[in-house]
Amino acid sequence: MSIDLEEQYDKIYRYCYYKLRHTQLAEDITQETFLRYLESRGTEDAGRPLAFLYTIAGNLCIDEYRKRKFSELPEELPGENPEGAMVDSVILAQALHELTEQERELVLLRYVNEVPVADLAGMYGISRFALYRETKKVLKKLERRISDEPDK
Repeated sequence: MSIDLEEQYDKIYRYCYYKLRHTQLAEDITQETFLRYLESRGTEDAGRPLAFLYTIAGNLCIDEYRKRKFSELPEELPGENPEGAMVDSVILAQALHELTEQERELVLLRYVNEVPVADLAGMYGISRFALYRETKKVLKKLERRISDEPDK
């Protein structure tokens, strides 16, 4: 299986930005991710190059996080504009904030970056069916939280 690296670049950047909440660091980590991916061509799991790419990015983000020892990440989501946000965006941001870090990451990867289920299951080391169950559970949690909000 081959992946289009140009198509994945923005998605890996969003993933890194989501993890680090810092534009320049996310750009640097994204570039380093692709450099390491290209250097290790042939050694990655031939059936899951996308999962391998996200694994590299995730590990580099963790390394950077540990190196910088961030005291606390901002609560804002990537691309969020607090001044111009609509009520729906605020409600969604609050609902997402109430999810665990892993649940937010799952939503980002599956629905924003559109990572295929098989690749996500490989990244998390679970079956596709377990991933479907986890995704459904997270979406129900978001739905309950959003529906609890008063009408606008």
